[in-house]
Amino acid sequence: MIDLNIIWFVLVGVLIIGYAVLDGFDLGVGVIQLFTKDENERKVNINSIGPVWDGNEVWLLTGGGALFAAFPIVYATVFSGFYIAFMLLLYFLVFRAVSFEFRKFSESPEAKRRWDLAFAIGSFGPALLFGVAIGNIMRGLPIEIIDGKIVSNITFLGILNPYSLLIGILGLVMFTMHGAIYLTMKTEGNHQQKMINWANKTWMGFIVLYVISTLSTFFVAPYLFNGMLKNPLFWTLFILLLLSIVYIPVGLKAKRFGYTFLASAINIASIVGLFALSLFPRLVPSSIDLANYSLTIYNASSTQRTLETMLIIALIGVPIVLAYTIVIYRIFRGKVILTKDSY
Repeated sequence: MIDLNIIWFVLVGVLIIGYAVLDGFDLGVGVIQLFTKDENERKVNINSIGPVWDGNEVWLLTGGGALFAAFPIVYATVFSGFYIAFMLLLYFLVFRAVSFEFRKFSESPEAKRRWDLAFAIGSFGPALLFGVAIGNIMRGLPIEIIDGKIVSNITFLGILNPYSLLIGILGLVMFTMHGAIYLTMKTEGNHQQKMINWANKTWMGFIVLYVISTLSTFFVAPYLFNGMLKNPLFWTLFILLLLSIVYIPVGLKAKRFGYTFLASAINIASIVGLFALSLFPRLVPSSIDLANYSLTIYNASSTQRTLETMLIIALIGVPIVLAYTIVIYRIFRGKVILTKDSY
């Protein structure tokens, strides 16, 4: 018999991976924009993602919708507990979105710089907050079940704990590296060399932070490692992670930027995959009672009829999103060419 709960767990994970890989480099480009001084380079940066950024964010909407449809209890618990953080995230994404058009129609250099700053901060915030959210889920949230009702005692200051901030910074550096590698494919000359330097430096930072984060997780959330060494899927993802990490500096040195970007995408996908595998079958672990109060793919799911119906819709909709994404990237492949209509 087909286990729809597991299928939806995998599907939500795939959508999250799609968002992390695609919008991840958008966020990384925005972070780099914060440190870019040359006007022409800033213009190239923002136009490198101009045709694709909004399509990339469709994956976030799709992932959130899938989570709501398949695991509504998780959606309600997490979103209510992270309410302030998610409102901040929304404001960041709104400012990031409008900065494209306002920059384009701004006439003075000062106005363009202000909207560049809005674009950068609107990218920096989500890149950090997504990691903070993941860090909190990894360490467990203070949720319990009282008289059959789920009670969460999540506060905004509580989610800004040292471990989750560490995971947030790791995510920020990872996305910045991903964005720099993407820009190596879209730029030329001195600008491209700067992006190679950015990619190499953030790669080193990522390695250090990943090792520190992994060691910290052993002490903060040791349950994530239970039985992992006996799982062949763990070793598959772990080997992919190692190979992609090792290839990134090699690919940059060989100027094989397309393959390097693919390696960076595999790196992100492997990390998200390992995170999901370590959680399974949990979705939101409880820091109060891991065994009895955690939300899992079974006690927090919709009815089987709902899962079945939504799966049919997903099997129709997701291929359309994939096809759209592939077509857009094929149309806008190659180096950035600035015109009078550019941002």
